[in-house]
Amino acid sequence: MKIGVIGAAGKIGQMRVQNILESPDAELAAVLDLEFHRAVAVADGAPAFTDLDRFFATSMDAVVISTPAHIREPLCLRAFAEGLHVLTEKPLSPTVEGARRIVDAAKKAGKALGAGFNMRYYPSFAHVKEVASSGEIGEIDHVRVYGGHDGLGHFTHDWEYQAEFSGGGALWDVGIHMTDMARFILGEITSVYGVATNTVWNVPGSEDNAVAIFKNPDGIPAIYQACWNDWKGYQSVIEVYGSRGMVRGAYAPMQNLVITMDKPGGAPKRVRKFYPEIMVREKLKSWKSTAILSFGDELADFIRLTRGETGLNCADGHAGLRAVEIAAAVPESTRSGQPVELDNLGDMTIQ
Repeated sequence: MKIGVIGAAGKIGQMRVQNILESPDAELAAVLDLEFHRAVAVADGAPAFTDLDRFFATSMDAVVISTPAHIREPLCLRAFAEGLHVLTEKPLSPTVEGARRIVDAAKKAGKALGAGFNMRYYPSFAHVKEVASSGEIGEIDHVRVYGGHDGLGHFTHDWEYQAEFSGGGALWDVGIHMTDMARFILGEITSVYGVATNTVWNVPGSEDNAVAIFKNPDGIPAIYQACWNDWKGYQSVIEVYGSRGMVRGAYAPMQNLVITMDKPGGAPKRVRKFYPEIMVREKLKSWKSTAILSFGDELADFIRLTRGETGLNCADGHAGLRAVEIAAAVPESTRSGQPVELDNLGDMTIQ
């Protein structure tokens, strides 16, 4: 598959380019970036452009969009108009309306839309999904998810935490990954009730904290928090509680805990899983070494998605849209004091 990358010279774009170069199923068709010399530096001999029309004039099958959120929509719409599949970073758009337009354009074009929720591929979180789906812990009773870090100093650029460009605060940042993980476990989220606050950093439109209860169509709840004043530092956790045990996945550091029993209240068996090779690698090469592996797994699944395969871990357009809808629903629930009800989107398929 011939794949182009827009925003190729950025922090994430460079990793996306590397994945394509290393994939046996992909070929780097072209790269686009605002600065030509930076585009050339990452292109590895592929055509490099600063002009969008010249980029899209290049023969390709799909495009990866690794730009800031506020400029993704027109790029997605153009790619679908050109008959290309799209894998774009999260969030799809800084607005619900923009995210819906992107999804509608994908459906109209009959092309695949992948949303960049690469944390699905982090080993500890993938293990949670595997255990929860296997029935090992019995029937799922409830889920707990958390994503947080210590706030504005965590960001490289100001636009990353400004609602005009990013969509909002903690809900749209690390929180949106955990929103997606909750949906990944529950199957769908159709009810959102929560409280968002903005009393620490006071960035207009960007919440510091969000606490919510999500429910799936069967009424199974997830207790959720996204946080920008976790003074301990970065942490993401998902826990799934069943009738016969629980499974926990965390990062960073990467680790799991699985508790199983033969009946509710029975003698528990605990299995802990650590990932020392990941901790050592990250110590030597930084967190990017884990991220790039997850991007590679996501790319492989995205290529399968373009072929119409189903049952994949790759987040599709409906997953991307629902994450944005939830990020908007928590502040709406804060204002109204009522839960926000959402349609059951289910999986997105190529027609």
